[in-house]
Amino acid sequence: MITDPTLTRIGQAVELNHHRGQREAARDLFTQIWDDIGGEQGDPLHVCVLAHSMADAQDDVRQELMWDLRALAAADLVTDERAAQAGVTLSVAGLYPSLHLNVSDCYRKLGDFDRAREHLRQARAMIGALGDNDYGRLIKGGLERLAEELGDTT
Repeated sequence: MITDPTLTRIGQAVELNHHRGQREAARDLFTQIWDDIGGEQGDPLHVCVLAHSMADAQDDVRQELMWDLRALAAADLVTDERAAQAGVTLSVAGLYPSLHLNVSDCYRKLGDFDRAREHLRQARAMIGALGDNDYGRLIKGGLERLAEELGDTT
């Protein structure tokens, strides 16, 4: 169970975006939280989760990619201990398949298929960090769909 108040606020913005269809309100709340945490200088866990979520609220794929790349960079600075302290039950390694999936999909949308395939490969290499649960199946299904779109059958 999430115990970190900043992650709870990020979850509220995700709710606005994904479940209520209020993208603009979600972006506004994400921006407020981003400012509150100190942007990229903030706690890497907060930066990672917020940037990963903010990417999903973007209308422009270049902005989406920028946020996804921020999330990916911040993930490298997050420890399992910090995630557990915040109440996150997923290991840090479990973040990477989703992060690489999103980056890969952005590159696909931009027509940069070599980079898209590279991030798909990286996501697949870390898929073992995901459990056999709804989240793991969601990410694995996303990777399968993306591989089909990229014509990558490896």
